[in-house]
Formats: sequence, structure tokens, C-alpha cells
Amino acid sequence: MKVLTDYIKSLFLLELFKGLNLTGRYLFKKKFTVQYPEEKAPVSPRFRGLHAQRRYPNGEERCIACKLCEATCPALAITIEAEPREDGSRRTTRYDIDLFKCIYCGYCQESCPVDAIVETRVYEYSFENREDAIMTKEKLLAIGDKYEAQIAADIEAQAKYR
Repeated sequence: MKVLTDYIKSLFLLELFKGLNLTGRYLFKKKFTVQYPEEKAPVSPRFRGLHAQRRYPNGEERCIACKLCEATCPALAITIEAEPREDGSRRTTRYDIDLFKCIYCGYCQESCPVDAIVETRVYEYSFENREDAIMTKEKLLAIGDKYEAQIAADIEAQAKYR
């Protein structure tokens, strides 16, 4: 019986008409097209893009050199060096992220106890040479200063899920 039904389907081209029907339904629907450089598509607050380091409101960097982000990074893209300060607390002297190695998994952000390292919504960045792909502590802090309002709003929006 199955052989007969398959023969009738192929004789009357039923699969072809099913496909044309599906194409016809979407042919006349309103299109969702983004004219990219001029228009930007909406980005979720949980998007994982370019990394940034945050500061406390008094201007001091948040990173306490616990090295949890370095330990949890599956791609081994983070390098941290730290030394104690005069007041006994530890701060980083070197904090590098190699963006060629980074897989943007977000583990560094999730493991940080003080929300020092975050991933922003910035997805438009490029490099001219390999040295630009190494995000140093100064670059990360500059990005954090530039996007602090957006980062704080995103962390607030995610607070109920963390």
C-alpha cells in the first residue's frame, strides 16, 4: 500500500506543491530587514560581547585579584598578576584577556564575586594587528568607564536570574 501512495504522490507532484505553498505563505508577509550600519537590531541585556572592567563609585577598580575568572576560563584566555598594596589588600598589576582565545562563554563574569569583569553588549569591534586583540587592564577599564551606565542597567535587569 505504501508503494502505491508514494507513486501517487510523485505522479501528482504533491511534495512540490507543499513546498510552493510554504513559499507562497512567506512571500507576501511583511519582511524583517535591518539596514545594518544605519539601523541596529535589538540586543538582549544578557548578550555577551566585548569585555570590560568596572570601577566602584569612588573610582577604585573592583577587581580584588581573586583569580577566579582565570581559573574558570575554559580557553585559558585570561592572565592575571597581582601584588599586595600598602593597606594589605590585593589588586591586579596585570589583567590581560586574549580575545583570539576567548570563546565568550561568560564564565568569567559569572565567577566574579564583585562584578569586576563583565561582558558588554558591544559587538562591533575589529583589530588591525594581533596586539590590539590583547585586552589589557587599561583598555578594559576604559571600556568599562565608557559603558558603565549600560552595564549597570544590564546587571540590574539580570539580577533576578542570578
